[in-house]
Amino acid sequence: MKTHRPVLFAGLSLATLAFATGAFAQTAAPEGPEAQVDAVVVTGTRAAPRARLDTVAPVDVINSAQMTRVGNTELAQALSAALPSLNFTRPAVTDGTDTIRPITLRGMQPDQTLVLINSKRAHASSLVNLNGSVGYGSVSVDVNTIPTAALGSVEVLRDGASAQYGSDAIAGVVNLRLREARSGGNVSVTVGQRDTTVKYNMGSAPQPVTGLVLPTQRHLSDGATTTVSGWVGLPLLDKGFLTVSLESLVRSHTTRAGPDPRQQYATLPNGSFDPREYTLPRFTNWYGDPQMEQYTGYVNAGYDFDNGSRLYAHGGYQKRDAISAANWRRPIQETAANPASNLLAIYPNGFLPKIEGKVQDYTAVGGYKFKAGAWNVDASLNYGENRFDFGVIDSINVSMGPNSPTRFNAGQLRYRQGVANLDVSRTIPVSGVEEMNFAAGAEYRREGYRIQEGELSSYVNGLFRTAGGIVGGVGTQGFPGFAPSDSTNVHRSSQSLYADLETKVTNAFSVDLAGRYEHYSDFGSIVTGKLAARYDLNSNFAIRGAISRGFRAPSLQQQNVSYTAITFIGGNPVTNAVLRASNPVASRIGAVPLQPEKSMNYSAGGVFRLGALSVTLDGYIIRINDRIALSDALTQANVIALFPTSSQIGAARFFTNGVDSTTTGQDLVVAYRWVPEQNVGTFNFSLAASHNETHLRAVRSTPQLSALSPAPPFLTQYRIKTLTKGQPKYKGSFVTDWSAGRFGVTAKATYYGETLQSSSTNNALGDYVLKAKTLVDLEARMNLLPGMQVAVGAENLFDTYPTTPPYVLNGVTNSSNGVGQFGNYSPFGFQGRYGYARVSYSW
Repeated sequence: MKTHRPVLFAGLSLATLAFATGAFAQTAAPEGPEAQVDAVVVTGTRAAPRARLDTVAPVDVINSAQMTRVGNTELAQALSAALPSLNFTRPAVTDGTDTIRPITLRGMQPDQTLVLINSKRAHASSLVNLNGSVGYGSVSVDVNTIPTAALGSVEVLRDGASAQYGSDAIAGVVNLRLREARSGGNVSVTVGQRDTTVKYNMGSAPQPVTGLVLPTQRHLSDGATTTVSGWVGLPLLDKGFLTVSLESLVRSHTTRAGPDPRQQYATLPNGSFDPREYTLPRFTNWYGDPQMEQYTGYVNAGYDFDNGSRLYAHGGYQKRDAISAANWRRPIQETAANPASNLLAIYPNGFLPKIEGKVQDYTAVGGYKFKAGAWNVDASLNYGENRFDFGVIDSINVSMGPNSPTRFNAGQLRYRQGVANLDVSRTIPVSGVEEMNFAAGAEYRREGYRIQEGELSSYVNGLFRTAGGIVGGVGTQGFPGFAPSDSTNVHRSSQSLYADLETKVTNAFSVDLAGRYEHYSDFGSIVTGKLAARYDLNSNFAIRGAISRGFRAPSLQQQNVSYTAITFIGGNPVTNAVLRASNPVASRIGAVPLQPEKSMNYSAGGVFRLGALSVTLDGYIIRINDRIALSDALTQANVIALFPTSSQIGAARFFTNGVDSTTTGQDLVVAYRWVPEQNVGTFNFSLAASHNETHLRAVRSTPQLSALSPAPPFLTQYRIKTLTKGQPKYKGSFVTDWSAGRFGVTAKATYYGETLQSSSTNNALGDYVLKAKTLVDLEARMNLLPGMQVAVGAENLFDTYPTTPPYVLNGVTNSSNGVGQFGNYSPFGFQGRYGYARVSYSW
């Protein structure tokens, strides 16, 4: 019964609203201005576009003004600020995830949300998140490859939609709708930086050097960012449009690492500390946003012929160069570490390895819409590609000795997707039925994934030993390169057939049906379906609900990723590997080809509107079986004994369909527009709140691992808590937007509920709660001249930070070097106040 509480809650709340509707309908006079014209949405339907409040399933719409009237420099961050059901964490020291950071919807994994661009499937990134962050083991679409200037609006369907769109749409759909313009334009320049006071919880930090004072706070001005963006609408012959958008973003890195209290140098022969212990700066690490240069271009075009047909195309390219950091390597680590991770001959004072993420992203879509008798036909081709080149700088392969290079090419990831679509739809006249629309289609998708090995020096074991006989660390410090055994070049294809029937039985009652059949070349076939309905009790109040079966195909990246690093156990080199299922060695621990995740989605909710006021409330249940998860590193002796000794495997991770979960929640959205009689301008208010909880019904290991005694856990508590408590259960926002003549102000308060930062040591004593916090953003605008506007503002105006744990909590070390000073699971990051100014000109 517990899993049905959200829908019951929604039903009771809607009943209350229905009662209120009847009372308000009798007493409220239609005074004042009419409500703002409702946004028209296309997501979730293949019939004619519907107004946002008339949809069968909940759809949020964020327009371009909402995305630009904030200081956010990334689209993902702007969406997170606008939508309580969407989260965007900003982890650090997580290798490639520092460069490609995922979004999540309704507290689920990043790859359980489908992303569309102009209603066409967007391609995923080539990166699998293999480190300790939200989204561990998943592959996401990098929405930050789309410049905000290119967008007219964003529609977010908060409902399962696999039967309509195919794989990934378990949590919902994000549809990025590009701007369509044949005239006009805008150019804007935004400059800003962080201005913040960072406080450190030093109560339990070790202090190895007598007399060394560790600071408890410092003021920082960093993260300087300059964004230049613009768009222009051009006529394309007599009946077409061409919209071109460009953006450049240059940002310096930030660091929120705490002081590094560790001993840096070996003790002197007389037992005293090296005097350099007192002179070196103690802030050794980067822990924050990466340094970034990013350049993006997008085009959107369409041409309407006299016969009513349309030729359309859109495409884009982005080049992103980011530099993030690993952990600081101390000078003492030549002599005191096993294996050695430094050579004094190259870095006598230690070094900070840095990871270069060079990303190139391509999108190209073209199509033709036309009429064939009573049928509307849409045929399209879609190609997307994402490349991630790993470089490592300011580093060393210690096993190569003093001749090691310090800059490395660590390899490349590449993902490609090609899609061919054919959609047909028509209105079917049926006696006694208000309106019926039938749609059907077919899709062919081809995917490719490649791992290209790095240069030899990035992964080779050079067999060097230090003067003290210490074995040198193998591979580049910070990020060992991809080895030849990791390289792969694989493809797969899928075909699908689908049909939708959207029926408006009466003016008040609508029913939608959808079904989809898909066949994948690597795992077989699956059938999904959806039933949704809506009933308008009166002009003010409607109820709606849906039930659907969904799925998510295992990504080609999850099936084929392989990453090998050489670590040392007892002074001997061993392989620490992510094993793909096709590796014969992986079968020793039960790895088998992945199967699709299967979901059942249930939702119920309603819509209330009265004049300029609108309210939507929706509850949902999402049950997923055979959820794909990446195991923890298995290092237990009885596990390692399963591998042949020739493999030298000392730690292994692998993917399997080992989790069943249930997610429940509710979303509330309230909007109101007020124009006071005193003629002091127009106020637009919005209130949104989201609540969701995830419970794991089962965590299954493989028969091979379960047969061991003791049986190792497939997922440790650290990973389980990340899935169930790593995102806030509650999130809400209240926005006030005021405009009067030449002036405007936007004020926003965002509430983030408690989140658990689980200790990576798997010791619950090291877990700590990131307490609930509220962040305030403020922007003021003024039109100086016709078309010219200036704005100043602050994101996180009051410089709010997440909970700061001590370095050592209940005897468990959370941070030994300042990295981890703030939790990576913080739903709003840990960067502090950001002030900015913007100048824009529109024509």
